[in-house]
Amino acid sequence: MPIGGGAASIGGVTAPVAAADFLSLVQQRERGKLKVYIGSAAGTGKTYRMLNEGNDLRQRGVDAIIGVVETHGRRDTDAQVRDLESVPRRDITYRGVTLQEMDIEGIVARRPQVALVDELAHTNVPGTRNAKRWQDVQDLLDDGINVITTVNVQHLESLNDVIQQTLGVTVRETVPDWVVTSADQVINLDISAEDLQERLREGKIYPAEKIPTALANFFTRENLTTLRELALREVASSVDRVREEIVRREEGRPAAAVDRILVAMSSSPAYTAALLRRASRIAGRLNSDWYAVYVQTPDERPDLIDATVQRRLVDNIQLAQSLGADVVKLEGTDVAAAIGRFARERGVSLVIAGRTRRTGWNRFRHGSVMERLLDGAAGYDVLVVNVPVTAGKSP
Repeated sequence: MPIGGGAASIGGVTAPVAAADFLSLVQQRERGKLKVYIGSAAGTGKTYRMLNEGNDLRQRGVDAIIGVVETHGRRDTDAQVRDLESVPRRDITYRGVTLQEMDIEGIVARRPQVALVDELAHTNVPGTRNAKRWQDVQDLLDDGINVITTVNVQHLESLNDVIQQTLGVTVRETVPDWVVTSADQVINLDISAEDLQERLREGKIYPAEKIPTALANFFTRENLTTLRELALREVASSVDRVREEIVRREEGRPAAAVDRILVAMSSSPAYTAALLRRASRIAGRLNSDWYAVYVQTPDERPDLIDATVQRRLVDNIQLAQSLGADVVKLEGTDVAAAIGRFARERGVSLVIAGRTRRTGWNRFRHGSVMERLLDGAAGYDVLVVNVPVTAGKSP
C-alpha cells in the first residue's frame, strides 16, 4: 500500500522505512495506516491531491472510497471526485435543524481498503458517535481501514497560542499533535504566499465576494509566510524522527534512551494551557515522553477550592491528555519537593514551569515554588517559561 510504511515527506520527497522484524509484526494488532496531507492554509491543494490519489489507487485495484469530502464548490476539486464511490452521510437533527455527518458505521460495514476523510479538525454535530472527526478516523483505523486525510497546520493543538500571538487569530477547531505525529506518512503541500494569493484572486479558493476580505485579513503575505514556515517545520520534525529510526534499525542499535520531560501544572493561572502547549512542542521536537504533574496541597482539596478553579483544572488535565501527556496528580504540602522527587524517580531530564505572578506577601508567607524548584534541581534541568496570562484561548 502506498500510504503505509511510516514515512514523512517534505515537498513530495518521502523517507523510506526499513522492513520491520517479522515477530514484531506478528505481535502487532492489525490496524489501518494513516496518511496526512498537511498544508499552510486553505487552497494549497490538500483535498485535490487526496482525491487524485484515491483515483490512482482505484485504478491500481485498491478499494478506495470517499468517507467525507468538502470540495467547497471548487471546480478543479469537484472534477477529481470522478468515479470514486462515496458512502452516504448520516442525517443528524440538532436543535430542529438537520445536518449531515460522516457515517462511521456505514464505512465500517462497507469495509473499504482506503477511506478518504477530509478536514481532520472538523467538529461533529452533537449526537454523533464522536465529538471530533479525528476521533472518527481513529475508529476507522482501529477497524483496520486505511485512511487518507487533510489538515491545515494552524489546527495543531500545540500551535494554538502561537497562531493567536503571531496572527491574531483564535482557532476553535484543533487536532492533538499526536494524531499527526503518529501518522504513517505526512505530506506537506508547499506553496509560496504569492502563489496562494494568486489562487485566491483567481477564485480558486473562495467565492468572489469573500476575496477582498480574505486578502486584507487572513491571507496576507506575512500570515501565509508564517504558516508556511510552521508547516515545513512540522514535517521536517517527522522526517527527522523517521530518518533516525531507519538508521537505528539498519545499524542494529537499540532504541535511544528517552529524555523525559515534566511540566508543572497549577490549578489557578490562566496561562497553564499555554504552558502545556509549549511543553508539547518541546517534547515533540525531542521525540520524548512527557508528564503533566499537578501537586494538590491541603488548601486545594476539591471541597475547598472555587468551582471555577476546579473546572479550569479539569479542562487543563483534559488538554494535557489530548496533547499526549501522562497526567499525574500528587499530594503534598511542598509543591517543589513533590515535583523534584517525582522527577528523580521517573528519570526526568527537563522540568518546565511557568513563572508565577504571586504577590510579595504571598511569597513571604509560603516562599517561592520556583526558587525552591531551582535550588533542588539535582539531576535535571529547569526551564522557566514566562507566558502571558492572555496567551491563547481557554482549552
